[in-house]
Amino acid sequence: MQNKNIFLRAFNFYYEGFRSMTLGRTLWLIILIKLFVMFVILKLFFFPNFLKTNFSTDEERSDYVIEQLTKPNN
Repeated sequence: MQNKNIFLRAFNFYYEGFRSMTLGRTLWLIILIKLFVMFVILKLFFFPNFLKTNFSTDEERSDYVIEQLTKPNN
C-alpha cells in the first residue's frame, strides 16, 4: 500500500537515497560541520552581544533599542 502523506514520502525518498550512497555519511558529516561553523563559531567571533556589553540593565537596553528604532535616518 502506498503512503499518501507527502512528508512521509519525501522523508523516505531522501532517507533511502542517502542510505544507498557510498559517500552519504561523509556528506552528512560535512554538512553538520558547516552548520556548526556557521551558527556557533561565526556567532562567537563576528556577532558579539552589543547590548549586554554596553549596557548594564534591561531598562538601559530597552531605551537604547527604542531610540534606535524610532530615530529618523537623517
